[in-house]
Amino acid sequence: MPNTLNDDLPEVLKTVRTRPLFVMRLDVRKLQVVGATQGGVRRIGVVPGGSFEGERLSGEVLDGGSDWQTVRSDGTTTLNVRLVLKTKDDALIGMTYQGLRHGPADVAARIEKGEAVDPAAYYFRTNPLFETAAAKYDWLNRV
Repeated sequence: MPNTLNDDLPEVLKTVRTRPLFVMRLDVRKLQVVGATQGGVRRIGVVPGGSFEGERLSGEVLDGGSDWQTVRSDGTTTLNVRLVLKTKDDALIGMTYQGLRHGPADVAARIEKGEAVDPAAYYFRTNPLFETAAAKYDWLNRV
């Protein structure tokens, strides 16, 4: 009998394998602070544009995106983002992602000021989803 549940897994499932899709830089206007709501402090960042670049696709982020954030009472910031990407060959891709960021209060304060902070000093993960009608990028509908 195995010692742990992990012992029964096939080798391919025992490690996480990743492949970078792209690096994205977003322009975000000054946050609109809605204020304290039942879920935390709500703030919204309007995204007027940006860019993304990677081995398999690159292009620009179109005007009209938004970054809805909630700062919870435990200091964690949750994200709910919607964007439209336009590839260099003019394909349109809808991208949404949810995520969360947390870390020591002093680190969070530095991030809020826009300072560069060592990524090892805090936790920040997102889960993107894509949708497109472009045949060339149809694979994105399933990653």
